[in-house]
Amino acid sequence: MSERPRISERIGGISESATLAVDAKAKAMKAEGRPVIGFGAGEPDFPTPDYIVEAAIKACREPRFHRYTPAGGLPELKEALAAKTLRDSGYRVEPSQILVTNGGKQAIYEAFATMLDPGDEVIVIAPYWTTYPESIKLAGGVPRYVVTDESTGYLATVEQLEAARTERTKVLLFVSPSNPTGAVYTPEQVREIGRWAAEAGLWVLTDEIYEHLVYGDARFSSLPVEVPELAERTVVVNGVAKTYAMTGWRVGWVIGPKDVVKAAGNLQSHATSNVANVSQAAALAAVSGDLSAVAEMRTAFDRRRRTIVRMLNDVPGVVCPEPQGAFYAYPSVKGVLGKEIRGRRPQSSAELAELILDQAEVAVVPGEAFGTPGYLRLSYALGDADLAEGVGRIQKLLGEAS
Repeated sequence: MSERPRISERIGGISESATLAVDAKAKAMKAEGRPVIGFGAGEPDFPTPDYIVEAAIKACREPRFHRYTPAGGLPELKEALAAKTLRDSGYRVEPSQILVTNGGKQAIYEAFATMLDPGDEVIVIAPYWTTYPESIKLAGGVPRYVVTDESTGYLATVEQLEAARTERTKVLLFVSPSNPTGAVYTPEQVREIGRWAAEAGLWVLTDEIYEHLVYGDARFSSLPVEVPELAERTVVVNGVAKTYAMTGWRVGWVIGPKDVVKAAGNLQSHATSNVANVSQAAALAAVSGDLSAVAEMRTAFDRRRRTIVRMLNDVPGVVCPEPQGAFYAYPSVKGVLGKEIRGRRPQSSAELAELILDQAEVAVVPGEAFGTPGYLRLSYALGDADLAEGVGRIQKLLGEAS
């Protein structure tokens, strides 16, 4: 009898998160004493605001939080999330339409697992965040990619989406502001795409975690608000990680039709039960408070955004559109590939990222991780001095290309 595989085919086909892998390698090199500057992880460099931390400390002393609580979330947090959603995006929902999850990643996976049957297709706009396709595949779905590039600011058109649609298509994944590109769709574009999805009978999963991080004239708009006739087939995922500098607290949520949220809650009741109560209490303080903390962070991110775009565009062979949201720059480095740099000729953005880490001690994520080779992603959610130093090292290294 032949030996059965040690790892299931389903899990064996899942890739490690490239962004977390790059971040881990950078931190390991730092621990060895190397002066590595990391642009890998999408993590604000600010501490969680004090009032949120104090709420968590208080929760630690409350015996009721030492026990199981409802798997779908603390009732008071779900009430607050409904109020926050109305305040921030104009979307009116009931607490029964909300499921509190262990971060945005669990929200995304549980949403896809609830919506998809094996073979169902999901339209995914590339460049995409690394977790999306893996969550789709784990849920039995099939990603169908629509590739965009810097010439359009990484925005997809209805024509491109329609060309990707087949009789197996069930869901459109829509993300604005975008990770990894920082692209933001205008309200008019959101309405056009939403109406197309409604007419095509599709579901939409929309990730709104960067809703407050938009710059200049860009404006966030929520798809179920812009196209209310699609609300009964729209699932929204969100979380506190980016808005309140709470990546480590692990609190996200799903908003959707009651039957979908109930089914996703059933899944969560067996997978993890409730999110840690202390984290939920912290999230309650976060979403119930004002937005002054995020306003302060947004000002810093905006300044860094302009700096990183200017510096990257000063490098010969690099083209970096100005991101309108989130905290990522996504430059094309196709003009650098194949050139000699310190005795090496990187042929791909993956090889170039490896060279930059080795020679400049700067960690960036190659475009291969996001479905579009020939690009790099740099998070500008790090201090101004480190940002200038890190991009300066890249400028110096790539300036030697010949």
